Amino acid sequence: MSKLWFDVAHLLAGGMLVLSFALLYQDRIAAVINVFALQAVALSLSVAWQALVQGAPHLMVTAAIALIVKGFVIPTALHHIIRRMQIHREVEEVIGSGLTMLTGLGLVALSILLVQPVGEVSIYVREDLAFALAVILLGLLMMITRRNAVTQVVGFMSLENGLVLAATGAKGMPLVVEISVAFSILIAFIVFGIFVFRIRERFDTVDVRALDRFRGERRDVS
Repeated sequence: MSKLWFDVAHLLAGGMLVLSFALLYQDRIAAVINVFALQAVALSLSVAWQALVQGAPHLMVTAAIALIVKGFVIPTALHHIIRRMQIHREVEEVIGSGLTMLTGLGLVALSILLVQPVGEVSIYVREDLAFALAVILLGLLMMITRRNAVTQVVGFMSLENGLVLAATGAKGMPLVVEISVAFSILIAFIVFGIFVFRIRERFDTVDVRALDRFRGERRDVS
């Protein structure tokens, strides 16, 4: 029975990893937001399952926060932002999607190599940590390879999903930390919304490359 519990935990963590690759693959902003919502749902299921396995009821609060805030509230708000700003378009990429996916596979392999030498934890926890680290690195990769501010913040929140997965897989984390993380994400999201609207109002685009032209670093000398 215990092996079945860990198998289900690995299945849910692996689902989050697959959805991280799906985030990298999407070429439309609305699709990116939808996939992030699915990843948040997978995170909530994973945390709820860990609450049952570990006998830690307080982790159900984390699962509820992930489901409500990240699975519904934030995606709905992001869809509202892109509708209001009329940015239904393709995602701007720094490198091609094929090379991005290959880089992502390399990061997964790196995660396994980094976690494998850890001997102080069981093999089941080690595998969950490998999944979590891979999700974190893929979120970081998304932030690096996307030029649009909306997709970059989705990459940041996906990275934070990996952090929560790692914390819950390693015998949970204090409830105060979970609540503080949730409020930090909400505050960051509010600041992001204001920031994006200001960029759109000032530069008529949310492509972060537009900021380079107004730093005073690229001045034409005639």
